Amino acid sequence: MTLVKQIAKQWRDVYFGDNWTSVNFKNTLANISWKEAVTKVHNLNSIASLVFHINYYVNPVLKVLQGEPLNASDKFSFQIPPITSEGDWQKLVTKALTEAELLAEEIEKLDESKLFEDFTDSKYGNYYRNLHGITEHSHYHLGQIALVKKILNQTTSGNKG
Repeated sequence: MTLVKQIAKQWRDVYFGDNWTSVNFKNTLANISWKEAVTKVHNLNSIASLVFHINYYVNPVLKVLQGEPLNASDKFSFQIPPITSEGDWQKLVTKALTEAELLAEEIEKLDESKLFEDFTDSKYGNYYRNLHGITEHSHYHLGQIALVKKILNQTTSGNKG
């Protein structure tokens, strides 16, 4: 397996399964209602805001791999549009899963020599660093989503233990 194929596989594993943690976005988000998705637990971000935040970074990386300029700013990464229905929530989930697969496809198309070139600007490091960074970022927040979901499920089922 080539390095770009391995990076794409590791990315897909976070979203669609077969990673070391046995937790992935598709299964974790599958049975969350829109009301659960927007519910704040303690001082944690809601599941919906985390999904938006993760995808906020996936989209610009995808665009760069498709030949477009980098266009993102950290200050907008949690500015989620209102989720007021199941349709809004499903649209966000579908966008996240679709763009995750598109990113994997673009990674697979990369020439391996590109991995060690600057990612749009030397201040961002190389492609390799950014592709692994976005995978780590996504997996980190997936863990948060899983914990918030568990807390919500315990709260709604009356099981506080």
